[in-house]
Amino acid sequence: MTSLVVMGVSGCGKSRVGALTAERLGLPLVEGDEFHSEANRALMHQGIPLTDAHRADWLAALGAELQARPGGAVLTCSSLKASYRDRLRAAAPGLRFAWLDLDAAAALARVAQRSEHFFPAGLVATQFDALESPLGEPGVLRLDALLPPELLAEHAVRWISDTDERKPSSEHDARVEDDIGVGRAFAGPDDGACRS
Repeated sequence: MTSLVVMGVSGCGKSRVGALTAERLGLPLVEGDEFHSEANRALMHQGIPLTDAHRADWLAALGAELQARPGGAVLTCSSLKASYRDRLRAAAPGLRFAWLDLDAAAALARVAQRSEHFFPAGLVATQFDALESPLGEPGVLRLDALLPPELLAEHAVRWISDTDERKPSSEHDARVEDDIGVGRAFAGPDDGACRS
C-alpha cells in the first residue's frame, strides 16, 4: 500500500480527514503536528512563522516515520512547498498527496475557533504566502476542503485504492467539486474518473 499525505494550510481539516482515511485504509496515522519541536511550537504560538530552516528537522522526522512504515501510512502535514513534498517523496517513493484546498477566509474562520491549538489565526496568511500549488506534480489529488470530512475521506480512499491497483506512472490532477451535495472526482486524461 502506498503512503498518503493529507496536506494543506492550517484549518483545512488535515487531522480529521487524515484520521478517517487512515481508519478506512487500515493504515497507521502519523500526525505531523506531533513532531514539531518545542522551539517551533513556541515560535508559532508567539505568532512567528517558521522558516525553511525551522522546518528542516521536522521534515526529516516525518520522512523517517514514513520510512519506518514500509506497509504504508497516512501522514498529516501542511507540505506547503514543492521542496518539502520532494523531501517526503525521497523518503517514501510513490508517495501520494491529497490536497485539502480552501480559501484564506475559510481557513482563518476555522483556525480562529481553535482556541487551544498552538497555531494562531494570525499566521494563516503566512501559510498562503508560502503555499506552492502541488497541481502538476505526480500523485496529487485536489479536494474541496469545505466538503464533509467523511466524503473527503471516501474520495481519498477510493483514489488511492484505484491508483494502487493500476500502479500509474503519469501525473494525476483530480478535483472534487460540490455540485449537488455529492462530490464528483475528476481525473486527468490518463486516470479513470472516480464518481460518487
